[in-house]
Amino acid sequence: MRIGYIVGSLAQHSINRRLATALSGLAPEGVEFVEISIADLPLYSWDQDADFPAAALDFKEAVAGVDGVLFLTPEYNRSIPAALKNAIEWGSRPWGQSVWGGVPAGVIGTSPGSTGTAMAQQHLRNILAHLDMRVLGQPEAFVQAREGAIAATGEIQDDSLRAVLQGYVDALVAHVDAAARVAA
Repeated sequence: MRIGYIVGSLAQHSINRRLATALSGLAPEGVEFVEISIADLPLYSWDQDADFPAAALDFKEAVAGVDGVLFLTPEYNRSIPAALKNAIEWGSRPWGQSVWGGVPAGVIGTSPGSTGTAMAQQHLRNILAHLDMRVLGQPEAFVQAREGAIAATGEIQDDSLRAVLQGYVDALVAHVDAAARVAA
């Protein structure tokens, strides 16, 4: 099983990328997490639908090549970052050629704030529902980025956080697996 993950931050030292690395390390045998980068996508404009840019075609191909997608979103001004929304737009275009429909997905994120990325995750869930993605409902995980919880290398250093994240990864893998069985 291959689960693609999309980090909504373009920051080089993103705490959400660090979280993605931590989650990848919790994957069971036979499950691979692969990053689907959004860094090279131009700003979306429907003017480009007739002459789709190579970076957007590559992005859509990467999404189509995985069994499920994990979105890791920061929270910017109580919503998702523009870069993540832009990537979602590219994946849904041109009209009628969306790569998102029916794809199993998970939503998680980390932020220094005490509520983690709760508002951003809720906004993202609304968008993904509109795109007909099969979004994991439970468990939800609103991870507060705390000093010493996850090392820069992605190693989880907090045992209680490890347990929460392991439960999340296990549920996501089961969710993607169930979607694959239904599709078969």
